[in-house]
Amino acid sequence: MLLSWPATSANEVVDQTESIANKKQDVQDTIHLTMHTSAGDISIELYAKQAPVTTANFIRYVMAGGFNHGEIYRVVREDNDNGAPKITVIQGGANPDFNDFPPIALETTKDTGILHKDGTISMARGEPNTATSAFFICVGDQPALDFGNFRNPDGQGFGAFGRVIQGMGIVRNISAMRDTKEVEDSYMQGQILREPVKINNITQP
Repeated sequence: MLLSWPATSANEVVDQTESIANKKQDVQDTIHLTMHTSAGDISIELYAKQAPVTTANFIRYVMAGGFNHGEIYRVVREDNDNGAPKITVIQGGANPDFNDFPPIALETTKDTGILHKDGTISMARGEPNTATSAFFICVGDQPALDFGNFRNPDGQGFGAFGRVIQGMGIVRNISAMRDTKEVEDSYMQGQILREPVKINNITQP
């Protein structure tokens, strides 16, 4: 079943998102979604009480159809990781033709208590407060991504907001994919899939 929110304009979605973030006490504790991909279905739960801003941001992309025909396009493992400390994650995002919403404030693991464990879903970012639609899923525990650790040199970590509850076998299969393409950014060399895994859509069970 598709998510039951009515169709809205981009501005209305942003307004709804801000309303959710500002009324933490009214937010449903846990939201269950299914990510339908060309590699199989991945069921996730999002922790709206603990990470209201990040969860609302993800939901607004779902509501607006941003993940329809999205992609899981990057696989990072110890054997191809060009950063330090080394991590293992898969990274995806919205349809490349979708115009991202404005970036959100970083909700750190210190703020939320949601650590980067096996199956955690979290937001990709560069500088703090720059996350938009790109997300990643942890394969194995990844403490280097938590607040106070230094996968990102600023030590703020990344904004975790949920976890995979079914389909980690699919996630691991994607993580093991090795057919990558050449890219100009040496940091991502050997990580960008030649044929990204398609995200067909994200629905509510």
